[in-house]
Amino acid sequence: MLSLGAIGAVAVQSGLAQEDRKSDVPYVATPQVTVDEMLRLAEVGPGDFVVDLGSGDGRIVITAAKKFGARGFGVDIDWRLILLGEENARQAGVADRVKFLEQDLFQADLGQATVITTYLRPFYMLKLRSKLLALKPGTRIVSHDFDFGDWPPDRKTSVRKNVFLWVVPARVAGRWQARLPLPPIERLLEIELTQRYQEVSAHARLNGVPTQVWETKLVGDRLSFVVVDTTDRDDEATLYFDGRVAGDVIEGELARGVGAGRSVARWRAVRAAK
Repeated sequence: MLSLGAIGAVAVQSGLAQEDRKSDVPYVATPQVTVDEMLRLAEVGPGDFVVDLGSGDGRIVITAAKKFGARGFGVDIDWRLILLGEENARQAGVADRVKFLEQDLFQADLGQATVITTYLRPFYMLKLRSKLLALKPGTRIVSHDFDFGDWPPDRKTSVRKNVFLWVVPARVAGRWQARLPLPPIERLLEIELTQRYQEVSAHARLNGVPTQVWETKLVGDRLSFVVVDTTDRDDEATLYFDGRVAGDVIEGELARGVGAGRSVARWRAVRAAK
């Protein structure tokens, strides 16, 4: 059993640790025009739940609620900034749609988030990266000034500051198989996907014949790519695949050809190996 002196020492050490974290991550207000650009780039809307990691005076989640109709919460380790954020939310008339939590941002529950905003030093950005990559595919993450190292942003703009947007990618690496319901015969597509963040490369076989894959693109849980159907050498056509990834299944729309010669079918692929 701890003595009162030992309990006091633990409390002091905990308090000092929090003060060290506060001094290591100083509060610097983000310019309002940059806040606006962050939320615009992330395409925030009324259906979004925004979580701001290191929320400071609360301006990001307050702006998300007031200008974009979203809901959300901010996380900060400094109780004084929590109180400031709450007061600013009341003054802005959005206290019913946002809240602020005094918490270590690495312990924050991000399960509700559709959009995450942050402004942290590079060390903390890299420390946070694996936690964010594990979120639901399609979650948007936006930051300014600092990025996630070798995880390239999906988009980048600059309004007073550099603003970066990432979309959490689905995990698509592996070997996939799909039977394509295209006349005059069903095709078997086997495609091998290699992934590094949202950057995907592909090799494929159509009815056992190697075929090149073009325009492979992964945005969140949406995967698209193009192959050429050479089943009938006298009637070659381009196959445009677009699908949504859900675990070990991809389902979506397949278009064969273009213009007046375009036909559309559903397609479904199953991951045969990772």
